[in-house]
Amino acid sequence: MGGGGGSIGGAIVPSVKSGLPEPSSELPAPAPIPPPSVYQLHPPQVPASDRAVVEAEVRKDDREAAETDKDLLCPICMQIIKDAFLTSCGHSFCYLCIVTHLQNKSDCPSCASYLTTNQIFPNFLLNKLLIKASAHHIAKHASPTEQLRQALQQGCDVSVKEVDILLVLLAEKKRKMEQEEAETNLQIMREFLHCLRKQKLEELNEIQNDLQYIKEDINAVERQRVELYRARERYSVKLRMLSDDPNVRSSWPSLMDKRNSSNMSIGNSVKGGQFWVGGGASQSRPAAADVEAPPITSQPLQRKEASQSRPDSQNTTQPGVAVARKRRVHAQFNDLQECYLHKRRYWAKHGQKQEEKDSNHVQREAYHHHHHHPGLKDFQSVLSSFTRYSRLRVVAELRHGDLFHSANIVSSIEFDRDDEFFATAGVSRRIKVFDFASVVNEQEDIQCPIVEMPTRSKLSCLSWNKYTKSHIASSDYEGIVTVWDVNTRQSIMEYEEHEKRAWSVDFSRTEPTMLVSGSDDCKVKIWCTKQEASALNIDMKANICSVKYNPGSSFHIAVGSADHHIHYYDLRNISQPLHVFSGHRKAVSYVKFVSNSELASASTDNTLRLWDVKQNIPLRTFRGHTNEKNFVGLTVSNDYIACGSETNEVFVYHKDISRPAAWHRFSSETNEGGGDDPGTYFISAVCWKTDSPTMLTANSQGTIKVLVLAA
Repeated sequence: MGGGGGSIGGAIVPSVKSGLPEPSSELPAPAPIPPPSVYQLHPPQVPASDRAVVEAEVRKDDREAAETDKDLLCPICMQIIKDAFLTSCGHSFCYLCIVTHLQNKSDCPSCASYLTTNQIFPNFLLNKLLIKASAHHIAKHASPTEQLRQALQQGCDVSVKEVDILLVLLAEKKRKMEQEEAETNLQIMREFLHCLRKQKLEELNEIQNDLQYIKEDINAVERQRVELYRARERYSVKLRMLSDDPNVRSSWPSLMDKRNSSNMSIGNSVKGGQFWVGGGASQSRPAAADVEAPPITSQPLQRKEASQSRPDSQNTTQPGVAVARKRRVHAQFNDLQECYLHKRRYWAKHGQKQEEKDSNHVQREAYHHHHHHPGLKDFQSVLSSFTRYSRLRVVAELRHGDLFHSANIVSSIEFDRDDEFFATAGVSRRIKVFDFASVVNEQEDIQCPIVEMPTRSKLSCLSWNKYTKSHIASSDYEGIVTVWDVNTRQSIMEYEEHEKRAWSVDFSRTEPTMLVSGSDDCKVKIWCTKQEASALNIDMKANICSVKYNPGSSFHIAVGSADHHIHYYDLRNISQPLHVFSGHRKAVSYVKFVSNSELASASTDNTLRLWDVKQNIPLRTFRGHTNEKNFVGLTVSNDYIACGSETNEVFVYHKDISRPAAWHRFSSETNEGGGDDPGTYFISAVCWKTDSPTMLTANSQGTIKVLVLAA
């Protein structure tokens, strides 16, 4: 029993050092141990000199072991020799290494002596030493399990009783491990179920809140419908009472006569001298035939736009319009649902706080009297505007390009301050100004611009001054920013500090003497029309594709960059941007402000994005158009955002809905040759008319269309 115990003990924990005496058949008597109290108070101390000697011996043994390991390496592969063979010159190598070497050369790799395959022999002694060294290495570095496995494979003497003890220990170890693993799995499952329960309770609570919102809003809408119905009934009763009153009935003919006479006088005054808008007041205007260049009137255009914004209104009955709008609701139901819930939840959180802060008791009473929750009112405006339009209708079309000029791409198209004129620019090296009323009202194949200004280089962007009506700025492919006077057809300022192509320029709305530009030289420059040099310079790390002033501030600008980000700066501190908006996956080609706090951006990643520049958060992502490499235009107006597409289409989005509300495809019918593939063209510029459903669009073929949103 004692001998067996010694054997199995040596197999499980083999000796690390060689040269120690083998365990004897009888265990030696244990050395006497001091009493516990004495042992704890006075633990055995090792002198510092002896400890240093022991550490030196250990380091010496390690060095000798490392040197021994080096001696056992094959000089060819630098690994432990495997199947050692000895050469006639006394060097040992792996069999495969030396044979492969001798197939190419006939010399010893160590001493360069002449050597052939007939002069190498097996080195049995070295092989035995290598086997022992391998066992020693395993014993030194292997885990206890590996050591036990090696001992059993080498035929270690173990009694049956000792094997039974090992099996019991292993079984107990296995049981404990299985129990711990089961407890861990149950703990993980418990945490998962608790998290799932919490999540589902939150979802249930959110759904219950949503149902409560919907219930409240249904009741509010029903109450409003009842109020409208009662108001209509009261109006009908009043009409019946008036019709039954003989005094009122007798006074009707005189009232009708007065109304007819006033209409006749108005008609005669219009025939005698047409009304026109000028200087902010209505004045009589001579007939067009009496003057050579009549002043531009926006009144006929407004009448025409009013009829265009309600297409087919005479042919479409009111129930038919309602059915069409309901159909659009069902077509975009998921997006509208998301919009409703978002607005309702937002106002549920913030509206209540606002009401508590509101000290005006009368306002709160008026609010409750109208039964309208702010979230419902907000969504109602979205629903009304979104379902009002479903398509884009062509109002007018003209060719921008020259008849004998193939470069017709319109890079920029912009309305002036009063939306009376619009200017175009592109690769044709010309700024052309058109009379918008003439383009819409006079349906001609070729429209001549009223002003045409040649430029030295291809143009990339235009920006009208919102204060001085005749001033317009341009940026070109040579990096020159120019301010023009359309009346004199001359440039009044030229800025040549950009070193590469300038992609974008924009006049400030609040400070009309200031403008900003961005260029491929990675610089944003602020200019003043009162000085020749730039007033401010911002160095960035990537090409600048677009710059835009915040319409409500002369200090804040947005910069769209090729680094996939939008940088929002306060010009009073340009050391770093106020915020960097991240989300686009490719270059940001355009930035436009929807309002003082909302910024729209376009990118060549096929998306538009809407951002809140006050809270520095993303609001929405718009998808539907195609844009991977070209500048396709971006324009904003109130609730709508429009852009071009590389499929030669124009897309319109409502700012609260992520899918397109309407779109229009350009055709190549204007191309007389008919050989061009429509897919080779793309929309290159778009521009909304202020506070109007009318939009200017242009494509790379040089075709300009006036489009209007229609039902």
